[in-house]
Amino acid sequence: MSATPTSRRVSLVVLILGVLAFAAIALARVPWYSVMGGGGHAPGESEVFAPDQLAAMLDYSADARRWSRLGLAVSLLVACLLGLTPAGRWLVSRLRGPWWLRAILGVVVLELVGSLATLPFSVLLRDRQLDAGLSRQAWSGFAVDRLTSLGVTVVTTSLGVLALMACVRRWRRAWPAVAGAGLGVLVLLGSFVYPVLVEPLFNSFTPLPDGDLRSRVLALADAEGVAVDDVLVADASRRTTTLNAYVSGFGSTRRVVLYDNLVDNEPEDAVLSVVAHELGHAKYDDVLTGSLLGAAGALVAVGLLGLVLRRRDLGEASVVPLLLALVAVGSVLALPIQNTISRQIETRADVTALNTTQDAGAFETLQRELAISSLSDPAPASWSQFWFGSHPTVLRRLGLVPRCGASDQPSHCP
Repeated sequence: MSATPTSRRVSLVVLILGVLAFAAIALARVPWYSVMGGGGHAPGESEVFAPDQLAAMLDYSADARRWSRLGLAVSLLVACLLGLTPAGRWLVSRLRGPWWLRAILGVVVLELVGSLATLPFSVLLRDRQLDAGLSRQAWSGFAVDRLTSLGVTVVTTSLGVLALMACVRRWRRAWPAVAGAGLGVLVLLGSFVYPVLVEPLFNSFTPLPDGDLRSRVLALADAEGVAVDDVLVADASRRTTTLNAYVSGFGSTRRVVLYDNLVDNEPEDAVLSVVAHELGHAKYDDVLTGSLLGAAGALVAVGLLGLVLRRRDLGEASVVPLLLALVAVGSVLALPIQNTISRQIETRADVTALNTTQDAGAFETLQRELAISSLSDPAPASWSQFWFGSHPTVLRRLGLVPRCGASDQPSHCP
């Protein structure tokens, strides 16, 4: 199972195709026009939040960053120690069984070690959330959620590792092309089934009850030209006090989900502003865009693996620690690209909500309440926002109001 010149050439082709596909999808489906902050004035912190609110937001967000970043650093350190030193190979070598079973067991053991290493930081963050009133979930529920997340991670990671190794073992020369295509399909399939297989593990969902709100939601969907069979309400309040909503899946599994505390505690116009934002994601098939970009990213990853690692190593279970380490490092390095794209897409959804509802006041109220309920930092350091910020800051979002949502909207507003 030694490396061959042919497989390296195939890896290079796969890498180039992956980069080109990623660039083409990003250029075609991501809104790169400048709307963030727009021609309007992004307000200052003191213009939006009272001194006590701002103090609480800055205090909590500083602690949250500390524990989450330390957890990330420890996670990367453990992954690299296991993947880039003999320790991981030794650990996997103690496992018994056929190659596929040892690969699965290797994923289980390594993910468990990583989870235990970061557990203290998760507990500290969780304790801080309880102190700040951001959570009402018992510690037993927290433990169940963490174990469930670990189980989902083990299953999805094992599927990817097995698919890659099976292709390496089956196709001597063409494995990079087959593995890249196969992992891309798995990314798309995972995104498609996530709403129906994974989300129910963490929340229960019920249809938005009949009434004025439901009628207005369906009217919004009609105005945006989005086919919506139903809008679901998640029982998120048993876990968090943070307000939120999201869209997941695509095609027949696409769903718009609202947190129950959002529906129960916020004015109807603010809820409609959230719904309009999420319908904006559905209108432009943003989940599908992310999935296609992820599939292209899988091609890039496989191409790189074929260039830097020997085929002989990739076919053995002992490579699992190295694979997980490379994935961990690569995921962090890819965050700026991923989050830059995410911020642009989120901004388009904000603009769509403003244009559809024509209610700038509700949008402003909503953004303010979202920030207060999550105690988020309204103005994080620019480097931190660039690397870790998946959404525009609340001040940036409020700066959209003068540009879009008024009757004399600029022609470039979506």
